[in-house]
Amino acid sequence: MNPLCRIRDIQRAVHQFELCLEERHGICLNEAMALCCLQQNERLASGELCGLLGLTPSNTSKVVASIERKGYVSRVMGNHDKRHMYFSLTDEGRNLLDEMQRCTPCVPELLQPLMCE
Repeated sequence: MNPLCRIRDIQRAVHQFELCLEERHGICLNEAMALCCLQQNERLASGELCGLLGLTPSNTSKVVASIERKGYVSRVMGNHDKRHMYFSLTDEGRNLLDEMQRCTPCVPELLQPLMCE
């Protein structure tokens, strides 16, 4: 199969996954990935999160603002430099991730082999 067509199929499957995620949990894929990154790290600066997500600084800022408004993330100033902001999960954010883990969203068939650990 043409690699471009295969990537198209993968992109469609990821989009289908995101629609299910939004319907069940009220967050988009980028928001969920940001929460996942924060779960794996105690706290992250915006630039660190940007690198982990593979998003532009502008898009990362929008994602963080959205999950912050939803109460899933808290913003903390740096100890040594008050200009630095760090983000960490709130209890509500941890609860959402726990709920998402218990209730696996509809993973399209094409992506299921990738879900095995």
